[in-house]
Amino acid sequence: MNTFTKTYTIKYVLDFSQNYAWLSNNDCVNIKTGRTIKQVYVSGSIGYVIDGKFKSLSYLRKHLIKPIKTDCPF
Repeated sequence: MNTFTKTYTIKYVLDFSQNYAWLSNNDCVNIKTGRTIKQVYVSGSIGYVIDGKFKSLSYLRKHLIKPIKTDCPF
């Protein structure tokens, strides 16, 4: 059985939902599931579906924060 790991470089996370992050290659990823979130076009706005609801890019840009660094014991 072969196993592999993925390493992400996180640039930003959302302040209201820490599970969603933007990576260094500008992909949106759900950290909990490891799935890439696709950018969608809904009624004239471009954005992402976050927690089951559509959020436009202009709304999401206001809620981006740098990730909080945690001390790793190893």
